Amino acid sequence: MKGVLVILMLLLALVATFGLQNPGVITVRFVHLSWVTSMLGVIVAAFAAGVLGGWLTGVPGYFRRRSEASAAARRIRELEAEVEQLKRIAGTPKPGGTT
Repeated sequence: MKGVLVILMLLLALVATFGLQNPGVITVRFVHLSWVTSMLGVIVAAFAAGVLGGWLTGVPGYFRRRSEASAAARRIRELEAEVEQLKRIAGTPKPGGTT
């Protein structure tokens, strides 16, 4: 996880450097809105939106894996209880027999 954060920080630094080296004021238009902003702001916002979009696509898989792990842990507990029960049954002497 730390490696991913380091790579993300390096990538953000590269994007910020690119934006700083390309200064300028641009007009951004969206539907009927428009505003004047710096190129750096647009680049960093687009990068952040991409990171957020990538993260959001991974969220359903995270919850699915977490649910599967929980179900597997529950099944393991059930099987361990069954093994213990079978060990107790196998360890009890049979009536009328020798031990």
